[in-house]
Amino acid sequence: MSALAELYTIPQDHLDFRETIRQIAREQIAPRAAEIDERAEYPHDLRRLLSDQDILGLPFETEHGGTGTGELMLNIAIEEIAKACASTALILMIQDLGTLPIKLFGTEEQKQRFLPRCATGEWSPAFALSEPDAGSDPGGMLTRAVREDGEWVIDGTKNWITNLGIADFYVVFAVTDPQAGHSRGITAFIVEADRPGFSVGKLEHKLGIRGSPTGQPIFDGVRVPDDNVVGEVGRGFKVAMA
Repeated sequence: MSALAELYTIPQDHLDFRETIRQIAREQIAPRAAEIDERAEYPHDLRRLLSDQDILGLPFETEHGGTGTGELMLNIAIEEIAKACASTALILMIQDLGTLPIKLFGTEEQKQRFLPRCATGEWSPAFALSEPDAGSDPGGMLTRAVREDGEWVIDGTKNWITNLGIADFYVVFAVTDPQAGHSRGITAFIVEADRPGFSVGKLEHKLGIRGSPTGQPIFDGVRVPDDNVVGEVGRGFKVAMA
């Protein structure tokens, strides 16, 4: 076998894993897919299934409670589950996307506080960048965070956010220095869903993937400590683009 062919050959243990996930998807996920979409129902039962099978641990390293098996195995699982039910696949996908800023830029304390609970499925995250009037353009971001009495106070509305109302915490991007431009004026924050001032706004009525709620989280004077800043203050654009 040539070196190039070997590079693109999927290892046998990954092929075996694909068959295992394919069987789970075919036998336990696919029979629920139409009902989930018809009712726009978040599949809590299938989230428990993914948790019980350690599938929700795929995005995480072993030191944070995950399987430590890498991106290829994670994407094999997403692919096979999505064939059966896109809404259920998004449960796994958001475990990865919603925690990626913490994995890449978070402190070790943040990683230990949030990642193990996501790896077990106890918690689920969300990634809150887009806004009603700006889309995903950081230059048009209106959400603001200002310093007050040693904390950050966040005000604004995000839009088209996956996992709305389900997530236990949101990684939120807000302007902290309007004069600095988006490359230096945006900061990323972790906002737990039980903080005063956070609420669930309008949910989108979608044509498909209806078992995964999408909509507007609202931040009305939500206060968070410095410990909830992801990466450096003013470097949230880098976090968002990573």
